Amino acid sequence: MTTVILLRHGRTTANTAGVLAGWTPGVRLDDAGTAQVQAVAQRLAPVPLAAVVSSPLERCQQSAGAVVEGRSIELQTDDRLGEARYGDWTGRPIKELVKEPLWKVVQQHPSAAVFPGDGGEGLAQTQARAVAAVREWNAELGPDAVWLACSHGDVIKAVLADALGVHLDQFQRIVVDPASLSVVTYTDTRPFVARINDTGGDVAALIPPKKKRRGRRTASSDAVVGGGAGAPL
Repeated sequence: MTTVILLRHGRTTANTAGVLAGWTPGVRLDDAGTAQVQAVAQRLAPVPLAAVVSSPLERCQQSAGAVVEGRSIELQTDDRLGEARYGDWTGRPIKELVKEPLWKVVQQHPSAAVFPGDGGEGLAQTQARAVAAVREWNAELGPDAVWLACSHGDVIKAVLADALGVHLDQFQRIVVDPASLSVVTYTDTRPFVARINDTGGDVAALIPPKKKRRGRRTASSDAVVGGGAGAPL
């Protein structure tokens, strides 16, 4: 089983200004966002990460960089984890966008939403590229890996919707706050969504168990029946 930890970047100046940043260059973490990602890095310090892969945008590079610091791995970048390409909506205040006819589509039928203007993409395209990236990294890193992908709110929500087996039109029901962790374990038959929007939980369950030399059981793809006992204490 391959486990991906989905980290949303910390709070930014655009978040507090109520602006849709998109791919605008130079959008960085504010002081609160910097403190958030430092706290995340401390929480994740005991977890052995096979890789840390980030969106190319500065706010994610900063956030993922905090996690990489002190580890013997290099930060890697994958454009497919980048923010949704909002086209002409990029850089505009949210209070203006809510008046656009497309806003209702984004809220109620996001799979049909295609952002206007040069470079704008559909949210379905955003989901397809992000899910493809996660699954390709899973295959590259192998079935025992735990790795981290640092991305953006809508992108992470789209990946979680896919993992939950729900239509993209339901992804607005998922909440992904700045600097939150969401965790998905992928098996041969299905993903298991272990966490969503975790902003302070214990991470001991993310540490892989020690491998046994003999009699090691292969991890099962079966779902727990009856609720199970949870993570070992």
